Amino acid sequence: MSSSTTSENNATSSNDMMNGRKTWEGCSVLLDINDGDRLVFARLSNAASKLKSGNKNYSLQPLIGCAFGSVFQAESGPQGPFLSHSLPSSLQGNNTEEIKDGQVIVESRDNRALIDNNTAQSLTGDDIEAMRRFLRVDTLSLLLSMANVSSNSDVLVVDMVGGLITGAVAERLGGIGFVCNSYLGKSPYSMDIVRIFNFSDEICKRILRSPISNLLSQKESPEQILQDANVCNVESQSNDQMGASVSMEEICNSSENVISDLGAENTNNTKIPAKRVCKAAKAGEKAPQEIIDSWKENGFSSLIIAASEMDTWTLVKDLLPLLSNSAPFAIYHQYLQPLATCMHNLQLEKMAIGLQISEPWLL
Repeated sequence: MSSSTTSENNATSSNDMMNGRKTWEGCSVLLDINDGDRLVFARLSNAASKLKSGNKNYSLQPLIGCAFGSVFQAESGPQGPFLSHSLPSSLQGNNTEEIKDGQVIVESRDNRALIDNNTAQSLTGDDIEAMRRFLRVDTLSLLLSMANVSSNSDVLVVDMVGGLITGAVAERLGGIGFVCNSYLGKSPYSMDIVRIFNFSDEICKRILRSPISNLLSQKESPEQILQDANVCNVESQSNDQMGASVSMEEICNSSENVISDLGAENTNNTKIPAKRVCKAAKAGEKAPQEIIDSWKENGFSSLIIAASEMDTWTLVKDLLPLLSNSAPFAIYHQYLQPLATCMHNLQLEKMAIGLQISEPWLL
């Protein structure tokens, strides 16, 4: 058994391993087992990460600190099975070299001799239909391009594909701007795929969540904000008494520690530095009210919808007023009819211009 590690993370970090394109403890990797026989997502750690192959368990600790794309060989030793770092055979272009009887035989690997006899397509109609239910790389790239996602933008997304769009937008923003993962009802949609991107803390802070009802509601007054969020009141007190700026994230995560520090300060009449445990930023925190008010006032710079289980026209009609003037939007659906209906209604209501329906070129 051999395995190789790959990653889809392009975010930068102060960590030398991340800058050097090497794995680090806690990062997510994609393991290619036996040259495509099996693909497994794994999170690297010193002790807990293990890979099961057959009836053997292999520790993934040797993968930490290695370059992405490294090849490992499964071996057995006195202490049990383990993965050893091995060097892959050298490849030159599209050709492979093999030494036989003292002579080098070059095997060409290209499609110059391929004959199109309509038998190369092995996918059935059901297979193609199943593929259309998921976002492919060409579809995702098309959505990002049509929505004009770039840094210093505030992007509104309705992501019902596991967080793939949310992660792709956050990666394109590069820590400058916000992506708001919105949802209907009280339960947010899954964002499990975002964890696989290996985002830095700075990018994770830019991924926020908010129910659509909060975005559509009227802007709250300062009095309502103070009544609904007691944490904000604690923040104001700490700013006045300690003379220090405290971020909303620190207060929401450790409000009890803030109150305890204030009590100690009042008792001793001396300023004691607040000691807080710095936790790693978590993607998908609830959007603060001040940021929501800013979105309501200025509007989002673009909108991406991937919610095939909802009525496309109803959703678009409710969300378009949240965009700024001339803001682009893109909608994904695996069927043509919902998009055609939505496009027709948008034209009748004169709510948008420059509408088009595009199909990815990969079929």
